[in-house]
Order: sequence, then C-alpha cells, then structure tokens
Amino acid sequence: MASTLAFDPAQLPEEPVFDINTNLGTITVKLYSDTPKHRDNFVKLASERFYDGILFHRIIKGFMIQTGDPLTLDRANKAKFGTGGPGYEIPAEIVPGHSHIKGALAAARKGDQANPMKNSSGSQFYIVENPDACKHLDGEYTIFGETIEGFEVIDKIAAVQTDERDCPIEDIRIINILPVLPEPAAMADSTAIGTAVENTVKTE
Repeated sequence: MASTLAFDPAQLPEEPVFDINTNLGTITVKLYSDTPKHRDNFVKLASERFYDGILFHRIIKGFMIQTGDPLTLDRANKAKFGTGGPGYEIPAEIVPGHSHIKGALAAARKGDQANPMKNSSGSQFYIVENPDACKHLDGEYTIFGETIEGFEVIDKIAAVQTDERDCPIEDIRIINILPVLPEPAAMADSTAIGTAVENTVKTE
C-alpha cells in the first residue's frame, strides 16, 4: 500500500526548511533544532497534511498572524475558532535567546491561569508581523522557528480586513506545508530527524 504522507520526515535535516503555501503567497520558515518536540510535531502534522486547507483565523495588524486550528476547515465552527487542535498539547520549550523577531514562528497556547506550565497548542502557531509589539511575549511562548523568505506575504496577510474578533472577512487559507529539500550533497552532512479554551497570544 502506498504511503499517504506528503513527504518522508526521515529525509529531512536537523533544521528543516518549509514552505507555508497560502492563497496569498508563500512564507518560508526554518525550524530550530533546540526545540525538538515542536519541530518534530510540526514536521509530523505537515507530513500528514493536517494543515491543508486550514485558515488564518486570528490576524492583528501591527502584531501577528495566527493559524493551525482544524476547526477552521468548516466556517460553521466560527464561534469556536481558536479552540481546536489535534487533541494534545506540547510541553514548553522556551529557549533563552529565541525572541519575537520579525517572522518568528511560535506556538500559541492557553493562558497562564488554565496553563501555568505554558504548554503549547498541539497545532496552532503564529508568525510575528511587528516585533516591537511582541516583546512582552519573549519567555512566555515557545519560539520554534523563523521566517527566511516571504516577509512580504506576512505583511500582506496582516493587512487584510478583519471582523470584531480579528478573524479575516475573506478566507486566508493554508494550501499546504511542504519541505524545501536540500541538495543531495548537503543531505549527506545533515542529521536526520526523525478542550474549549482558546489558544491565543497575549496582545499586551
């Protein structure tokens, strides 16, 4: 029986690069090796096509753009957008030195009262549009990667019209998330890797 995976995670380097392909363009991100639980989970979900068709459900211009909730596959679930996931959380991997730079890739999570250990959502993530507005998030959320290309797409998504809940009026959708495979010579030198509480990001 043929594999149904979009790609083979075992073929990826220790710090894999992915294209997040959206209907407004492509954001290319590099995942960090020192947040292995988040890296491996992102790789697993992307390989399983978990993110295909999912919306950016929370966009705040001058702050960040958020996606990864499978409930957004059906607009009928709009009242619950931000509460969905794969059914598990990921232990925090908050690494000193990782900060909310422009294009930082970080995991959304429930608030401190419901989640004092700062565990991450199993699938929801956000990408920083304006680092000056995100300094207060340093040390509070797991940053597990960064954008290396497509900063203009981040800005384009951040600029779309939204409703009173910061949800885009028009659908901004992930088409798929696929690895950017290194050249064979580079591969030889790399190490293979083998509830209704909203996951959100504090605005202040």
